[in-house]
Amino acid sequence: MDINRIMNDDLAYAILAIVSEIPEGKVLTYGQIAKALGREKNARLVGTVMSHASYYGNYPCHRVVNHQGRTAPGFDRQKELLEREGVTFKENDCVDLKKHRWDEIG
Repeated sequence: MDINRIMNDDLAYAILAIVSEIPEGKVLTYGQIAKALGREKNARLVGTVMSHASYYGNYPCHRVVNHQGRTAPGFDRQKELLEREGVTFKENDCVDLKKHRWDEIG
């Protein structure tokens, strides 16, 4: 897949606009964001945007996790930032999505 063919600034800002709405203490999954954009099969694209979000400004990307509640590889401070907001983790180090998934998106 050629990421440059499907990713552009408008799409990045649409994704980041959703991310900017996530309340403190809540998380969204990559898939939830993709679905909200009408692009259900593009969860990985959302992840790519998250990894480049600093180019677009300051967004609470630490509030985005995978469908199991896992934090992003290489984002060492993500768990710490979430815990500061009151997000709890299960024994397997995944966010407790039953408590913290934001379902009021869209």
